[in-house]
Amino acid sequence: MFVRIVKMSFSEEHIEDFLSNFEENKRKIRDFRGCNLLELYRDKNNSNIFFTYSYWESENDLEHYRQSDLFKSVWSKTKTFFNSKPEAWSLDKLESLV
Repeated sequence: MFVRIVKMSFSEEHIEDFLSNFEENKRKIRDFRGCNLLELYRDKNNSNIFFTYSYWESENDLEHYRQSDLFKSVWSKTKTFFNSKPEAWSLDKLESLV
């Protein structure tokens, strides 16, 4: 299992734009081949910071998504809302207790 975490910080006036864009596209992203989970988090102490957390079958699946028209469309819109550079982490899931 491959995990991708992306931290994004938005200008206050663009938070609703981001949330609307996410709402419009979340099902398409989640249904993309190889994506097993998609979650959105908001920082409790800084309301303009958000994280996406996604599970992918493999790095290749994530890369295929990143090369897709869907990603290009979503990301080109999302990046216009940033107030700082996004950060991303790629992780191998080693263990999970539920």
